[in-house]
Amino acid sequence: MSATQPVLAPIPLAEERRALLAQAVAGLDGASLWWVSGYAAGLAQAQLAPQAASAATPSRTILPAQGVQAAQRLTIVYGSQTGNARRAAEVLAQQAEAAGLSVRLLRADAYPQRELATERLLYFVISTQGEGDPPDDSIGLVEFLRGKRAPKLPELKYAVLGLGDSSYADFCGIATRLDARLAELGGSRLFAAGLADLDIETVATPWREQALAHARDLLKTPTAGAAPLATVTPLRPGHAAVWSHEHPFPAELLFNQRISGRDFKGPRFGQHGVADKDVRHIELSLEGSGLHYEPGDALGVRHRNPAALVDGVIEALQLDGESAVSEGGDTLPLREWLAARRELTRVSRPFLATHAAHAQAEELNTLLGPANAPALAQLFGTHQIIDVLRRWPADWSAQELVAALRPLAPRLYSIASSRKRVGEEAHLTVDVLGYEAFGHAHGGAASGFLAAREESDQVPVYIEANERFRVPADGSRDILMIGPGTGVAPFRGFVQERAETGARGRNWLFFGAQHFNHGFFYQSEWQDALRSGELHRLDLAFSRDQARKIYVQDRLRERGRDVYDWLQNGAHLYVCGAIAMGKDVQAALQAIVVEHGGLDDDAAREYLVQLQTEGRYSRDVY
Repeated sequence: MSATQPVLAPIPLAEERRALLAQAVAGLDGASLWWVSGYAAGLAQAQLAPQAASAATPSRTILPAQGVQAAQRLTIVYGSQTGNARRAAEVLAQQAEAAGLSVRLLRADAYPQRELATERLLYFVISTQGEGDPPDDSIGLVEFLRGKRAPKLPELKYAVLGLGDSSYADFCGIATRLDARLAELGGSRLFAAGLADLDIETVATPWREQALAHARDLLKTPTAGAAPLATVTPLRPGHAAVWSHEHPFPAELLFNQRISGRDFKGPRFGQHGVADKDVRHIELSLEGSGLHYEPGDALGVRHRNPAALVDGVIEALQLDGESAVSEGGDTLPLREWLAARRELTRVSRPFLATHAAHAQAEELNTLLGPANAPALAQLFGTHQIIDVLRRWPADWSAQELVAALRPLAPRLYSIASSRKRVGEEAHLTVDVLGYEAFGHAHGGAASGFLAAREESDQVPVYIEANERFRVPADGSRDILMIGPGTGVAPFRGFVQERAETGARGRNWLFFGAQHFNHGFFYQSEWQDALRSGELHRLDLAFSRDQARKIYVQDRLRERGRDVYDWLQNGAHLYVCGAIAMGKDVQAALQAIVVEHGGLDDDAAREYLVQLQTEGRYSRDVY
């Protein structure tokens, strides 16, 4: 069978310019390529505008190029924390471009806020971080829309696609509030906001179909004689990545060592003692994969659920683990569906609602009511699927169970290394979750999977870029890194990277854990880095080693004068770790700016938002 090949227009570039262009775009991710294509389209439009003006009759009014584009252009803005919203937005932009529409794709922090008043067709794709918060790249734009400076939008037509996790009580909270705020400002909602769970495409695909249909209808072909509009066309890299979110690379495990629970000072020096944490340093080989990462990126891990958990679910429902179940075009034994394809450690609202009907549990129906969000959030935070099945018994068929459970989502781990130092390897710092609840042992699915891997085992992985969490391009800039617990992982990579590139800026690390003896991860490395000058300052907070609990935010306040001076002199600030910690650090930073900057609370908050907008305050919280 043969296919007709499209006839391509000749490339209007000399050989040397093609080589320069290929060099300029090498290694850029999808969002960066879209930006470059939009920049080039804007330059082309700028050249066309004078030609159109000179050909116009005296009585004809010439609109500025920006005004013409806004009237006949689709703008897609995305806010993404882990890459899912970015990917969903890129798909929409590609489909719109293929349909012949003029489209531009922008990350939220790159969107020119002054242009909002002139937008005519705007689609937002935004994820929710934690309990209803915006992703970090969207904080500035969201604050602008919430504030008094937000313009009225009577001519705007818009739609919102939200990505979230229904195991949180405030599911897609920021998308819902953004949708309502745009309407409050006078915008016309084209259709209802899409609220997607972890099985994103179930909602995203029909939402995009509606979005494209409306865009085709609203963006009419320019009238004859008007200056042609440049269509933003994505530049295609020479070779598409072989390994991805959908097709992970089988990385060989090189090293798996526990780095918590050591008694560094007592008679059991160097031995693992009883500790409340099991934290691992894991090294994986990327040799032969072609995968590349920068410090700040994450490694996605495609794990399997633990066998004990799978067996527990099957036993609780008295099902046959070998019974064949067909779903979505695949037929697998129930046991394999539960082990490799379905989420078992996170409870979602849709599953809970379906289980309430199966169990005829009025208590669950009450919890799902709008007045009981705090109690529902507590259930999501304490119960796994197996706990719900044991607490409220019900009859399920294997087919019903597989259909009701969400797809198993990969887990993202901050990469704790720099390729410039470790070569074709990626290092991880993994907190292995384990605890007792409701009379049974519980554990983390992905962390347990990684902890159980042995040397030469394979781990399916891919790279998830985090463009907002990068060392400064200017190596003379100072950096402050706040990373308690396993939040220190990316900063190990930052310090390695800055040393290998000869960056002249100073590196200041704030680290915290419960105990010095059991929780000072990479202690010897940090001490060596201080001696060698790779690390310039190190502040430590061990919360349980004295009567008064001391956390990293307390150390920040104690060093407030120096912290503020560093920021005023151009330092970049990074925070990595738990969401609750991130909020406490945010409060401490705001208090520091109030005290040492002489600002009130509102101005101090704006100061921090401005740092984020400038790319000088980056967070990776989870």
